[in-house]
Amino acid sequence: MASPFFNEDHEGIRDMARDFANKTLAPLAADIDKNEEFPMEVVRQMADMGFLGIKIPEEYGGLGLDMRSYVCVMEEIARKCATATLFISSANSLSTAPIVLNGTEEMKEQCLPGVVGGEEFIAFGLTEPNAGSDAASLTTKAVEDGDDYILNGRKCFITMAPISKYCIIYAKTSPDKGAKGISCFLVDMSLPGVSCGRHEEKMGQRGVPVSDVLLEDVRVPKSCMIGEKDMGFINAMKTLSVGRIGVASMCLGIAAEAIALAVEHTKNRVQFGKPLCKHQAIAFMLAEMETKLNAARGLVYNAAWLMDNGVKADKEASMAKFYAAESAIDIVSKSLQLHGGYGYSREYAIERLYRDVRICNIYEGSSQVQQIVISGAMLK
Repeated sequence: MASPFFNEDHEGIRDMARDFANKTLAPLAADIDKNEEFPMEVVRQMADMGFLGIKIPEEYGGLGLDMRSYVCVMEEIARKCATATLFISSANSLSTAPIVLNGTEEMKEQCLPGVVGGEEFIAFGLTEPNAGSDAASLTTKAVEDGDDYILNGRKCFITMAPISKYCIIYAKTSPDKGAKGISCFLVDMSLPGVSCGRHEEKMGQRGVPVSDVLLEDVRVPKSCMIGEKDMGFINAMKTLSVGRIGVASMCLGIAAEAIALAVEHTKNRVQFGKPLCKHQAIAFMLAEMETKLNAARGLVYNAAWLMDNGVKADKEASMAKFYAAESAIDIVSKSLQLHGGYGYSREYAIERLYRDVRICNIYEGSSQVQQIVISGAMLK
């Protein structure tokens, strides 16, 4: 049965993404996880297929498609390789949305085509050691000095920082104003005073490098400010609403794959004289997993549909991310349980999915932050 949220064009791009995931990513996923390295030739293949420019305007080399097209690609790619979705989500949300939203024409022409082509990467520098969920408490400062700003601070857990040409940096330009005193900058990673910290050895999604970004008296021209002074926090929150839909879509794909693996295993594994799936307790676990996945899909698809129709959907994006992430973690955990001892072995894909999914209710706003956003919208 066709989904009321999607049309033939959406399903076409979904089919293309599914075919690519099955043929190209599935055979590589285990090695990417083991070696902690994603093949750049595969990034270029994703670029050639338009996946890195789904939401980027056509005038900058992108496809200029809608949020639902993005959801379709993210969901299908995540089934076989969650790490691959980080390249797609970075290109279409965190690394480019700040520029698309508030950047100058010169910035857009300078940065977007390289990202769309898979030739350049841009990191998103918001999180700090003491400013994770409470992003407004960041301490990185930008002090005006003639025609420049001098940046000092430290960003942590920055995805793709070691391979990025630029980094979007949020810094306090008016420290006494709190969240209303944050500005956004496009910082060239080759500038004097910019450096990356040590490589973070992560539990999952291991094929993309993550590190700190250190800023020591970095001189940045005023022309590199994205948007207006002291308006950076709004830019960050709008960017994260897009990013949350991306993470939620990733969760759908990981959960769907976990269910498929559980169904296959319980059909073929015989215990007490019959396949595991013929035991009512097991069948009911599968039913609960499938129901949770489809409930999450409804929230994610609805949020994307609202955004595509110009409706403010911050609450809906948070509900989608909150429920999809929590549901996916539960579904993957149950799938591993159904695999028994085999699920604990790295020989089985479910072990990798278990590690990959665990970050999903933490990054781009933890589940607790989503609850703050949701309840805040209810009670204002």
